[in-house]
Parts: sequence; structure tokens; C-alpha cells
Amino acid sequence: MSDLPDTDFTQRFLFEDRDVRGEWVSLDHSYGEVLARHPYPQPVATLLGELMAATSLLVGALKFDGLLILQARSQGPIPLLMVECSGERDIRGMARYEADQIANEAGLAELMPDGHLTLTIDPIKGQRYQGTVDLDGANLSECFTNYFVQSQQLNTRFWLDASAGKARGLLLQQLPRDRQPDDEARDESWQHVVALASTLKAQEWALDNETLLHRLYHEDAVRLFDVEPLRFSCSCSRERSGNALVSLGEADAKALVEECGGTVEIDCQFCNERYLFDATDVAQLFAGGGTDGASETLH
Repeated sequence: MSDLPDTDFTQRFLFEDRDVRGEWVSLDHSYGEVLARHPYPQPVATLLGELMAATSLLVGALKFDGLLILQARSQGPIPLLMVECSGERDIRGMARYEADQIANEAGLAELMPDGHLTLTIDPIKGQRYQGTVDLDGANLSECFTNYFVQSQQLNTRFWLDASAGKARGLLLQQLPRDRQPDDEARDESWQHVVALASTLKAQEWALDNETLLHRLYHEDAVRLFDVEPLRFSCSCSRERSGNALVSLGEADAKALVEECGGTVEIDCQFCNERYLFDATDVAQLFAGGGTDGASETLH
């Protein structure tokens, strides 16, 4: 489904003799699409890329139809990071920030003090799930690791990287008891795979997954599965923007047009597209004519 499956994908792997699974993510084009639409300062771009990588890893692990939403909020220089990824693996992301408060060398604690992370799973069928934890790690990798340990009581580790316009990630998770029934053997096995993954160097993120796996786990039997493509896609549309106006009611929508000098602008915070509605467009909406043939859309 992706135009660039070789640059934007997740890929699962499994240790044949251990109760451990893993997942890689690579985001080049889709991360680049997000950065091309917003002039984010580097610290903001880095955190957003890491959040996109984490979201992709979770979609690869959960396998559901619907929408996965990750939001990191704080009262600091970055009040919001938000990434959405659908079960069809369409991903988009955005950030809000105070440019004059962003220091280039600042870390997560300075950029998002007293922050919290909210994970929402909104399936097409079934119940909506939402969980929230504090952003209590030194970086987003630690925060996600803490989230899963607290929420699922499963040994889970994340490694996230976003640099040079590319976002990468690695997830390791201990599986239910199967190949290793002995507690001590399971613990030693988990510590083994985590210790080796922790030796991953920044420059090695550029390597292909097969090469990386061989470097880290050449003494283990590891099965690498096929890639699952991802792509950047925004779900905004003129129709959705028109529906937002309709939800206001006809009188309020017309009043809003007047207040805005004759044209209402509805901007998408994710992709930066702008939808314009004048009095004629609004009248057409409430006459049941929809948004066809209406005012232009701006980028």
C-alpha cells in the first residue's frame, strides 16, 4: 500500500529458542512529509520523530482495525506532541511549541516538564481504550518502556531515534511462557537480548534490519518476517471541515463568516492544508449541497 515500502515500514522478528519477540520501524518519507509541512526546531522534530516511531511499533504489535493515537502533553515549552496511525498504517503527526523557549540542547524533562503520555485505541468495532502515565523517563524510550511495564506487566523495552530526517525504533517484548518454562532461564534470556540491543550505536540505525540483527544476535536463531509498509496520510478533507461548520448550526456558522470578514479559514494542524468557506459555501452546506464546487483549498 505504501509508495515507498523500502523506507517506511515495520518488520517483526522472533527468537526461535527464546520467549522474546521484536519489531523494527523505519520512517523516512513519512517523517520527512511531516517535517516538510512545519518548520519545527530540532528538539521538537526529534521528539516528534521518536513518537512517530513508537506509534508505528505499537501499531505493528497490536494489529487492529481503527485508530491508534498517542499524545504527550505538558505545561512546558512543548505543550503537545500528537501522532495518529490507522490500522491501515496511515500515519500523521504534529506538535505545538513555544519557539522562544526551545533550547537546542534541552532534554525531555526541560521541554515537557511534569508531562504525561496518553495512549488511545479507537477500534472500528469494540470498546475504546485509553491509558495515561507520567512522562517520567529521561527520554521517550524510557517513558514507553515504563508505560508497558506498568500497564501490561510485560517485560518490554523501546529504543527510539530521530535524526538527519529519519526516524527509527526497536521494540523487544517478552512473550508468555512457551519455549523457556524455567523462570531463571527466562530472566537470563531477557537480560541477554536487552543487553545486546543496548549496545546499538547511533550510526548503526542506518543499517538494514537483517544486518543489524546479525550484528546484535549472530549467536541466536532469529526469524525475520516480511516488512509491513507505512505511509504518511492526512485524514483531513474539505468535507470534514464543512461538517464542522454544519455542527455549529446555520445561524452560528453564518455569524462566524461575518466575524471572519466574509471567509472562514479552517486549518489542519497536521498537514497545514487550509479550507476556505465564504457565505455562498455556507449557504450551500445548509441547503444540502455539500462542499462540491466551493472555494479553493490552500496549502
